[in-house]
Amino acid sequence: MSGPMARPIRGVVQAPTERSRDFTGSAVRLVKRLTPQRALAVSVILLGVGGIAISVIGPRILGHATDLLFNGVIGRQLPAGLTKQQAIDAARARGDNTFADLLSGMDVVPGRGVDFGAVGRTLLLALGLYLLAAFLVWLQFRLLNVAVQRTMVTLRSDVENKLHRMPLSYFDSRQRGEVLSRVTNDVDNIQTSLSMTISQLMTSVLTVLAVLAMMLTISPLLTLLTVVTVPLSLWATKAIARRSQRMFVAQWANTGRLNAHIEETYSGFTIVKTFGHRAKATEQFGELNDDVYHASIGAQFFSGLVSPATTFIGNLSYVAVAVVGGLQVATGQITLGSIQAFIQYVRQFNQPLTQVAGMYNTLQSGIASAERVFDLLDAEEEPTDGEGRTFLTARDFAEISSGKERSRGVTGRVEFEHVSFSYRPGVPVIEDVSLVAEPGSTVAIVGPTGAGKTTLVNLLMRFYEVDSGRILVDGVDIATVSRAALRSRIGMVLQDTWLFNGTIYENIAYGRPDAGEDEVIAAAKAAYVDRFVHTLPAGYQTRVSDDGGNLSAGEKQLITIARAVLAQPRLLVLDEATSSVDTRTELLIQQAMAELRRDRTSFIIAHRLSTIRDADQIVVMEAGRIVERGSHTELLAKRGAYWAMTQV
Repeated sequence: MSGPMARPIRGVVQAPTERSRDFTGSAVRLVKRLTPQRALAVSVILLGVGGIAISVIGPRILGHATDLLFNGVIGRQLPAGLTKQQAIDAARARGDNTFADLLSGMDVVPGRGVDFGAVGRTLLLALGLYLLAAFLVWLQFRLLNVAVQRTMVTLRSDVENKLHRMPLSYFDSRQRGEVLSRVTNDVDNIQTSLSMTISQLMTSVLTVLAVLAMMLTISPLLTLLTVVTVPLSLWATKAIARRSQRMFVAQWANTGRLNAHIEETYSGFTIVKTFGHRAKATEQFGELNDDVYHASIGAQFFSGLVSPATTFIGNLSYVAVAVVGGLQVATGQITLGSIQAFIQYVRQFNQPLTQVAGMYNTLQSGIASAERVFDLLDAEEEPTDGEGRTFLTARDFAEISSGKERSRGVTGRVEFEHVSFSYRPGVPVIEDVSLVAEPGSTVAIVGPTGAGKTTLVNLLMRFYEVDSGRILVDGVDIATVSRAALRSRIGMVLQDTWLFNGTIYENIAYGRPDAGEDEVIAAAKAAYVDRFVHTLPAGYQTRVSDDGGNLSAGEKQLITIARAVLAQPRLLVLDEATSSVDTRTELLIQQAMAELRRDRTSFIIAHRLSTIRDADQIVVMEAGRIVERGSHTELLAKRGAYWAMTQV
């Protein structure tokens, strides 16, 4: 066979990217995908503001409780009957200026002890506020999770729809496992990253702003000491992230290569075992696995440095606040409860910064995956039917075809007019091919590998567009027909049998989902499937694995023929349909195909010349050109290229 359908291009996966191409742009684009959930997003923000605003009031209330306790302890030690000022003057008179300064900053009543009732009410208020804040935060996370999950449902649908709009050339030029990695692993990683980072990022930003406002109400000087270390934390985070970002991109690129190898190895596991390549496959797996390991461990190591670095820098401000705050309490500039609350605020201020820095590795990993998914979504699509001109629908196409051929009583005339095509510019695969297949006739296409046989069929199916010339079906240029309408009239039976995980009945019914049970059974009998189905334990309800491993090659091929029979196509393409079966099964398949070809225009691509002797026309191709054509007898008489093939 020829063309990319026959020879998938291996090893074209790009080397791991050195660094993210547009980290900010990809992050913004990812967040924009949450736009349809704007109502939930607004609710999440409002709940976050409310929950955090309530929670940051807690330290002030607890600080007030501390002041009540401390005032009571000190007040009980002072003589009753004195005023606060008299107690301060007495302390200064005996030379205890430090104690006097401490009293001046307190709300103390000499002789009065701790008011435990007031303390209890204050603590209950704090407990109530913390419970309310916890409930609001829980509700916020719940709604955020709904928004993220809905966004991911949409993203998965977009990826799925995109794959169906991609041209065949996209899949021909990439390893299947690498594409699957983008659709599965990368999308799942985006979901994890969104769920973790958005909630933490939003909560952290709101917490920092709220805490900063509360700290300013207590002491602008201490607030300055706390904030002064933030630029240093940001610098450390940026320096470390710059290194880890490249490794996260490499990690997911290497993961795609590893998945491609795994998919390729296990889908062809029998071949690997047969030819003794298990050791080679294992060695290659080890190399690719090591690439993932080294990229992953490097990314995690460097990103893991962010949290310790920011924590250390944050502790510097914590120490500075503790020292300066202690001096302010001693001099009466601030109460003990206020400094206690401020120290709690310092912790609350530094913790979000540390959390944001710590989750940066998750964010980077998610953006790296997002770039790979966006690359897929941005890939060039198959040209859409209807761009610039009107395309015929399936009904219009059928009406025109039947009208043109009504006098003959049969449809399905196919004509190639000076068709040329190349997968790459300057490297022609098909050159000036002209060919006519009359309605109901069988045209066999033979030739060496790479001659362009399968490419010719790909052009007929409009998997690729011709570079020059045109292809007519019943006198209609297929370039003016929608792909869906064209392909609805063509049935294909390929060398590589494709069965999905389901019953034999479901696999046959795939050819025409609206067919009745009698029609499915009739198609199975026409393709000789009925013969072996009754030997199976569950008959037509026997489940077939996704690779059809519980059926022989011939049985799988007969099922695909039954599927084509059920589809009732006007044109039929048989691409090496008997190349991998035994002689007895080949006879059954030939009989089934003969029944399938009745009253249909058929194209047969085959290496076994025994399968095409009765073809109405045999076309011999070499290097993208037709070198001979005629019947089996006529070509043998010419003693040319076809005759030479029969002598091999």
